[in-house]
Amino acid sequence: MAKKVLIIGWDCAPPDWVFDKWIDNLPTLKSLLKKGLYGNLRSTIPPITVPAWQCMLTSKDPGQLGVYGFRNRKDYSYDGQYFSNGADILEPAVWDILGKNNKKSILVGVPQTYPPREINGHMVTCFLTPSIKSQYTYPNELRDEIEKNIGEYIPDVKHFRTEDRDFILKQIYEATKTRFQTFRHLLKNKEWDFAMIVEMGTDRIHHSFWKFLDPSHPKYEKGNKYENVIPEYYKYLDNELAETLKLVDLNETSVMVVSDHGAKAMVGGICINEWLIKEGLLTLKEYPKTFTPIEKLQIDWAKTKVWGSGGYYARIFLNVQGREPNGQIPANEYKKFRAELKEKIENIKDEQGRKLATIAYIPEETYKDVKRIPPDLIVIFDELRWRSVGSVGINSAYTYENDTGPDDANHAQEGMYLLYNPKHILSGKRNDKQHLMDIAPTVLDLLDVNIPSDMQGKSLVEKNLVTQ
Repeated sequence: MAKKVLIIGWDCAPPDWVFDKWIDNLPTLKSLLKKGLYGNLRSTIPPITVPAWQCMLTSKDPGQLGVYGFRNRKDYSYDGQYFSNGADILEPAVWDILGKNNKKSILVGVPQTYPPREINGHMVTCFLTPSIKSQYTYPNELRDEIEKNIGEYIPDVKHFRTEDRDFILKQIYEATKTRFQTFRHLLKNKEWDFAMIVEMGTDRIHHSFWKFLDPSHPKYEKGNKYENVIPEYYKYLDNELAETLKLVDLNETSVMVVSDHGAKAMVGGICINEWLIKEGLLTLKEYPKTFTPIEKLQIDWAKTKVWGSGGYYARIFLNVQGREPNGQIPANEYKKFRAELKEKIENIKDEQGRKLATIAYIPEETYKDVKRIPPDLIVIFDELRWRSVGSVGINSAYTYENDTGPDDANHAQEGMYLLYNPKHILSGKRNDKQHLMDIAPTVLDLLDVNIPSDMQGKSLVEKNLVTQ
């Protein structure tokens, strides 16, 4: 097997664009692809950065992790939501398992690694880092080394929900440059068996510029000045990949390029709470005069059975007797009520009366286990062509503007992967049947470390996809 494994993560990178449209302009990626295995990488339900990367690296699903997105319920109160970070991840990640086998890791920007924790190696935390005033490295003194040798570290693009596209673009390039400089500094100066970087610029540039790129986007204008911004950024990433590969021996190192989900044009938003109000399931004490987040409104809980949250998917919560403080649905009717609500949501139509391809997932039927407090339903509207909008105030279940700031793209269920293994040259074999939970066992297999039996994924090597 390989002596080392290197993973380059591109958050939100879409296989249909990278492999099918841009590959000829990405010479470094293409050279790996010609010798490797590649294709679509099925993401989690929901396909969201948090928790998808940790699902990839623990080979556990969101229910097993007890993390159902960025925001999760801490209790059954009406306002008890919190933002998830690395402290929520209690399952061992691939670097934890490698550490117990005396193998060293380098991690830069891997989502849900903030706050930093002890590993056998070196860690620079992710975009969830509040600021560089917070401790963002392990060990602590690595922070001083980075600032001395690289300069000010940039965990994420600031204020990327803005119409000032030039401002966003400048920041994306600055953050990407700093992240890869940091990663290469560690590759050159630290011992490692496993090294991984995740670049968030891909996600930020998609959400900010997708309508300028994609002819299928309802707001696309041919010949606009930002039309080539995203493919040009991928060329830049390909060059960063080339510079990084100069530091590794490709005869001894397996290389993977992966994403946690893809991207696609966003048609519009379903205002889930507006729809619930019209269905008589949600009652406000006073309807707002302007478009207002549901969290800022007074809900009449004595007359409310259901409420929901916005995002790339919808989280639906039921007001259950004996569970929520002012529950209205009898506990013995919960499953029947939820099943009927699921059917109603899945039959929501667009403004022209066309049925959307919507699925409302029941957590305990979707995941191997259900820890902490999941939503009662997780809704993917129209195969992610529509997002969920939580705000209320436009007297319509439909909107074509995002309530949290400019956003041109939704996520797509299929991310991407590429595996180059020097021991098994595959000559560009494509296989689109892989799941992101296959990545962790693949890393362990490549480094000849036993794969825990409770990992859901299977090694790409073990699947005989990589053969002599």
